[in-house]
Amino acid sequence: MVKLSVKINEQEKTYPIIINDNPVSTLKEDILSRLEGKKFLVVISEKVEKLYGKALGFEKSEKFILKDGEKEKNFKNYKKILERALKLQLTRKDTIIAIGGGVVGDLAGFAASTYMRGINFIQVPTTLLACVDSSVGGKTGIDTSFGKNLIGSFYQPNVVFINTNFLQTLDDRQFKTGMGEVVKYAFIEKSCLSEEDLNLTNYLSENIEKILSRNLRTLEKMIEICVKLKISVVQKDEKESGLRKILNFGHTYGHAVEKFTNYKKYTHGEAIVKGMDFAFNLAVKRNLIDKNYKYFWDDVIKKFNFKSIPDYPPEKMVKLMKMDKKAEFEYITFILPTDYSEVAEFKLTEKDLQ
Repeated sequence: MVKLSVKINEQEKTYPIIINDNPVSTLKEDILSRLEGKKFLVVISEKVEKLYGKALGFEKSEKFILKDGEKEKNFKNYKKILERALKLQLTRKDTIIAIGGGVVGDLAGFAASTYMRGINFIQVPTTLLACVDSSVGGKTGIDTSFGKNLIGSFYQPNVVFINTNFLQTLDDRQFKTGMGEVVKYAFIEKSCLSEEDLNLTNYLSENIEKILSRNLRTLEKMIEICVKLKISVVQKDEKESGLRKILNFGHTYGHAVEKFTNYKKYTHGEAIVKGMDFAFNLAVKRNLIDKNYKYFWDDVIKKFNFKSIPDYPPEKMVKLMKMDKKAEFEYITFILPTDYSEVAEFKLTEKDLQ
């Protein structure tokens, strides 16, 4: 078992992240031991409910089962969760518990942040993507027809339980989508300003077979490294006013890919890998890095056999990137590689991208 701690100075809040491979049947007891009030609402992914509902052991009346898919992160389901919380008469001492991937965590977290102006919130990520990314750091939100996560809040959980057993039943595509974010951390590691030298790039190259065969101990260590890097960033910049922007490496173009394909054709991780590839090409063209570093990037994504995504019409992609919440005036914000495992923020115009 690994226990990490996140300290948010602005809120004077500290909360634990617990990583283990204990039987899933022990999770309910762990969760209930962390409750402040007596009542709670579990927002759970439909797929997770089918696979682990019995092992988790929550009553039907305590659960809101959310269908799977990015399209479910919407106003309609946000309203339904709030209405269930009201029917259960949850108070400010009570808790909303998210069990599922990033969609469940983002939506349930946003509901928790706004219900009675904020109640307790517990994250139980069940996908690799959620384990290393969305469950840590307090970003919550919903999507609109204008784009992803344009409505949301920064709201830290009370505790995060990461159980690697959930990763055993992920299909290969969902596992790979999580690996897209893992690889992102390898290429931004030095910019995360961690006090530890974690060497994620080396860990990935030395353990590629164990990672792809989902060895639990190897996955636990890999997740621990990624979470430590994210904690280092989030503790220094909770609300993305500076350093935290580096976590958006690959996301400007990646989000545009998702929007262009109506969130139906590619997973988030697949789109982010394409976004990082776009960023590497842009960095080469702007003489920020040499081609050897780009070849190293190509080799890494080849080893993990990430899904290939075609180039879409540049003028349409630029238009979508201008809608990105990180865009400012006529500038589109990109995080680009500048050196080995280092990135920096660049504000580029449409003309720059031509």
